[in-house]
Amino acid sequence: MRKYFLPVLTLAVLLTAACNNNTSTTRETAMQEPRIKTEAVTYNLDGAKDSLVMDGYLAWDENTTGKRPAILVVHEWWGMNEYVKRRVRELAGLGYIAMAVDFYGNGKRADNPTDAGKLATPFYQDPQMAKQRFDAALATLRSYSQTDTSKIAAIGYCFGGTQVLNMANLGEELVGVVSFHGGLDVVTPDKTKLKAQVLVCHGGADPFVPAEQVTRFRKQMDSIGARYTFNVYDSATHAFSNPDATAMGQKFNIPIAYNAAADTASWNDMKGFFKTLFNK
Repeated sequence: MRKYFLPVLTLAVLLTAACNNNTSTTRETAMQEPRIKTEAVTYNLDGAKDSLVMDGYLAWDENTTGKRPAILVVHEWWGMNEYVKRRVRELAGLGYIAMAVDFYGNGKRADNPTDAGKLATPFYQDPQMAKQRFDAALATLRSYSQTDTSKIAAIGYCFGGTQVLNMANLGEELVGVVSFHGGLDVVTPDKTKLKAQVLVCHGGADPFVPAEQVTRFRKQMDSIGARYTFNVYDSATHAFSNPDATAMGQKFNIPIAYNAAADTASWNDMKGFFKTLFNK
């Protein structure tokens, strides 16, 4: 009997250790679940002729210590709303510090296409004015101790997608930008200014971005040897990433709609893009 005692005892010890290790791993995993901290932040526009107060929204994971890559998020033409705030929180859950950029300021929002168009149009017409708004948000994000100022990127939706492409083309200090169903009639890229890598997530059935616009955009980027990826999602129309888009499209009779497959695919493409960009 003695010759079996030690192996049996050893097996019991190993099983006990394994159980303890599993318990420890489970406990450790639970401890590492993101604990998202959100913060409403107001910031001003330096040198503005009129008094402007911008309403930013930040989020980060409090369980992560030290500096981390940072993402600016630019809203759709509706302005700062719950959708863009949700995206900020989701980015925080991925390990970034993220901040929603308020382009309009002074609490301006739109709940219909007419008002949204009035708010958005000046920024399409004057990219330098848009850059001032973006710079104010960028300076605010840089001021946070959690921000790795050498690793800042930007994403944008519809109106915001156009704006982040413009910011990259105007030479902003960004390592990358992602446009989700954004317009592609943008500032002409200049190889002496464009520093960011670019990911375009485009709906293949987007009536607001005709094929001619796509072709012109790609030719311009190719002509300067820009580092960009252009992904097309079949059957996806404008605003495909926003679950509220279908109801808004029906309410105002505009061709926008949510597409769950394109939403998931484009978000995963963004995650892969950032993983490569930030080596994380």
